[in-house]
Amino acid sequence: MVQEVGVSDKPWLVGIVGGSGSGKTSVARELIRRLKRRKVEATLLDMDAYYAPKEINKARFAPNPINYDHPKAWDVELMAGHLEALKRGEEICKPIYDFTVSDRTGWEASMAPGPVVILEGLVLFALPEIREQLDVKVFVDTDADIRILRRIERDMSERGRSLESVVKQYLGTVRPMHMEFVEPSKRWADIIVPTGVENKTALDMLLHHILGKLERGEAH
Repeated sequence: MVQEVGVSDKPWLVGIVGGSGSGKTSVARELIRRLKRRKVEATLLDMDAYYAPKEINKARFAPNPINYDHPKAWDVELMAGHLEALKRGEEICKPIYDFTVSDRTGWEASMAPGPVVILEGLVLFALPEIREQLDVKVFVDTDADIRILRRIERDMSERGRSLESVVKQYLGTVRPMHMEFVEPSKRWADIIVPTGVENKTALDMLLHHILGKLERGEAH
């Protein structure tokens, strides 16, 4: 059992990718819960916090509407810099992104890396600046019908969206970007988790894979 990781050890960076509504956030949180039971602290970063400010994205996508499912909608430079800092053992201040206004609204309190840093997001593997920093790459593979139903429920209840707007965005950008960037990125995954957090066997394998690397002190 892993009790602790030496302070001189660099954190392990775990990237979790999946389509919108695949359950990647739930997988990340369950992994953190399981690691904590093994006395291993983990830091969670959500890619969605790193959307670029609205004015920047308006300029990037002009004259078209902002495509929030395209890789260039994110502040990749900031996200990559934060990963590099965490891997050096340095603290970061994660941006705060408000989906009700589609804009960055501030910064969270500083956070220090745990022995494991988990980054979950839509197109992590499609960004070389991010993908190449990850020590373990996980793809959550969930059927499209389940993903769209989860997205409708989330966007309507948490983000104040109408059903019409959710469906329009799904058909206009979410599905095309999934087919162009998310689904092909599966080829970079070290571990694939079918159906998400309900797949206890895959989660067990993922947990033991990470714990084994920490125990052996494998080089990054």
